[in-house]
Amino acid sequence: MKLFDYFSRNIGIDLGTANSLIYLAGKGIVINEPSIAAVNNKTGQIVAIGEEAKKMIGRTPLHITVIRPLINGVISDFEMTQEMLRFLLKKTLGSSNFFNYNKAVIGVPSNLTEVERKSVEDAIIGAGASKAYIIEEPLAAALGAKMPIDEPTSNLIIDIGGGTTEIAVISMGGIVNAKSIKTAGDKLNDDIVRFIRDEFHLAIGEPTAEELKINIGSALPLEQKMDLPIRGRDMATGLPREVIVRDTHVRAAISKSLKTIVDSVKEIVETTPPELVGDVLRRGIYICGGGSLLKGIDKLIEKEITVSTTIVDDPLTCVARGAGMIAENLNKYSYLLNNPLRPKEIKI
Repeated sequence: MKLFDYFSRNIGIDLGTANSLIYLAGKGIVINEPSIAAVNNKTGQIVAIGEEAKKMIGRTPLHITVIRPLINGVISDFEMTQEMLRFLLKKTLGSSNFFNYNKAVIGVPSNLTEVERKSVEDAIIGAGASKAYIIEEPLAAALGAKMPIDEPTSNLIIDIGGGTTEIAVISMGGIVNAKSIKTAGDKLNDDIVRFIRDEFHLAIGEPTAEELKINIGSALPLEQKMDLPIRGRDMATGLPREVIVRDTHVRAAISKSLKTIVDSVKEIVETTPPELVGDVLRRGIYICGGGSLLKGIDKLIEKEITVSTTIVDDPLTCVARGAGMIAENLNKYSYLLNNPLRPKEIKI
C-alpha cells in the first residue's frame, strides 16, 4: 500500500433528490442529510445546509431562499450542488484535514443523459474528490441489498426515492431492462397539498404534507382507522384553521401516483425476456428507498403484479451502501461502473 493511499479515503455517495448519504470506506455511512440549502439573497452566502435548511422550509424571511439543488435526480443548480457536497465532505472529515479523498462512486438515476452524468462528475470533483465514478442507482441498490446480481438470474428492484422511482431487472452484473419515472416521494407530497386545498379549502406546506404521508398515509386500507389534525391557511378567509384529515383522504390523494408506479412495474415485467420473468416469479420483487416505507406499498405491488414483494433491510441506505462497497473494492466491482477503471488505474 502506498503512503498516499493510506491517507486517502474512497467514498460512496447517494446524491438523492430528498437526501444525500456518504459512505466512507472502512467506516460505513457517516452522513445522511436532506439535499436542501438555504441561501441569503443579499450576500449570496449559504445560511444552512441539510437538516438545518429543511427546518426553514416555508418559514424564511424574503431575503433567504430555501432551494433543492437537485430536481428529479438531476442537478438543477450546479454551484449549489457543489457547495452542498463540499459542506458534506468537510463534515465527513470533521475538523481534521489529515485524510483527503481519493475516489468517489456516485449513484445516479438510470435515465440520465451523458451531459447530466458529466455535471454530476464535475460537481463531485469540484467538491474535493480526485476522481468520480458513476453507477446507476438500481445496480448500487441491488448490491447494497446483497442481491446476487452477478448470477444469471433475475433481480427485480424498485427504488422509490424522493424525485424518481427506479425500476430495473438486473442479471449477470448489468441492467437488462429499466425505467425511471418522476413519480416518487415528492410527487406524493404535491398530491396531498393539492387534495387538501381542493377538499378542505386549506393551504398547507410541503412539511405538513410529508407529515400526513408518513403518519397516516397508506397504499391499501388499514385495519385501524387513523387521523391527524393539521393547521394551515383558510383559502376563503385567509385566517388560520385546523382540520382533521383521515387516512382515507391521504389514500385518495396519492392513489393516482401509486397507480403510475404500479403500471410502470407492469410495463417492465411485460418487456423483460420470458426466462427472466420466470425468475421474477420465483425470486420475487424487492423494494427500497424512502417510498418503500409507505404503509402497505409492498402489499399493493404484490396484489397488482401477483408476485411476492419484499422490502429490503435498511431500505433508505442501500444505494449508499452499494456505492460504498464499490468504493472499498474498486478493482473487484469496476465492471459495474458507467466509466470503469482504465488498465493503468487497476492495482495488482
